[in-house]
Amino acid sequence: MAKLDKQFDVSKTEEEWRQTLTPEQFRVLRQHGTERAGTSPLDKNYANGTYVCAGCGQSLFTSDTKFNSGTGWPSFYAPIEGAVDTSTDRSLFMTRVEVHCSRCGGHLGHVFNDGPKPTGLRYCMNGVSLDFKPEE
Repeated sequence: MAKLDKQFDVSKTEEEWRQTLTPEQFRVLRQHGTERAGTSPLDKNYANGTYVCAGCGQSLFTSDTKFNSGTGWPSFYAPIEGAVDTSTDRSLFMTRVEVHCSRCGGHLGHVFNDGPKPTGLRYCMNGVSLDFKPEE
């Protein structure tokens, strides 16, 4: 797991995060966990709207960039500009690019180079790290 050395606009103590997140959200967002594949209803959600950080509410991805990757996690080919940061994750005996919310530092998932055009990227996100705001 990567340790982020950045100051975030939204910063809380561990106890404050525990009070505002569910236990599963805390495990994933704050402790770099991963939800089980196929468990998030957001994986099969294709309504128009915006996916926001479950920790701080920052807009992260739009439904326009969502696609069915077949992995069991919500996947996108591009984030909203400036919404995410990345770091190197060397856990589990491999090197991956970890994706974090740029506003609170919450762990969202990982990005891989096997996505569709136009970016060729697959932002494989934990659904528990996201909330969906439908278009009105």
